[in-house]
Amino acid sequence: MTRSWAALVLMSLLAVISVAGCATPASGSPAGGAEMSPVPLLTPTSRTIAPGNPCGIGPIVVPTPAHDPGYTRLDPSTGLHVTGKMQLLDLATYRLRVTGKVDRPLELGYDEIRCLPKVQASPILVCPGFFEDDATWAGAAIADVLALAAVQDGAREVEFVGADGYSTTLPLDRALDRANFLAYEWEGEPLPRLHGFPLRVVIPDAQGNQWTKWLGEVRVR
Repeated sequence: MTRSWAALVLMSLLAVISVAGCATPASGSPAGGAEMSPVPLLTPTSRTIAPGNPCGIGPIVVPTPAHDPGYTRLDPSTGLHVTGKMQLLDLATYRLRVTGKVDRPLELGYDEIRCLPKVQASPILVCPGFFEDDATWAGAAIADVLALAAVQDGAREVEFVGADGYSTTLPLDRALDRANFLAYEWEGEPLPRLHGFPLRVVIPDAQGNQWTKWLGEVRVR
């Protein structure tokens, strides 16, 4: 699928899911449950749409790499603990691929993902026996990204693949829980490079080893 077609699909989806962005989280959501913030509907009079920026959102300051203190060590610049080898991805060429059992395979740019309704939550990131990190994350619901791609009947699971080669898998029905999202923000700022920039998985009710960092591909199987 071309990027222009992906942008058209994205604009269509925003019109459908903008109401869902105001929904109250269902009972039983994890502590610090997701809060939804809708993206305004696109209209010719209210937005100037630029290529690769389908909803006119503002630019970000790309984070600079921080010193890596070592595996499970505390990163003093964020108060988060480190796992995985930092990947230095170029935001200008970054694309999130959605592949597998979908009708519309996608390659979404960073701003296209930011244009989706925003999910924010403050779950505790737990690495049993090592650390517990408390922070606020924000991003796009996994369910909304998969809706863009149109998951096919018969799909059973979703694999999240990081640029470092690390991957995790969730059953499809669990992945579609609107509490789960792809984070591009930490504490209201772009995700730090050491902790997954430009995109990482956040599964509030799962341990930290399910929160794939430097996300590059979502495979539906």
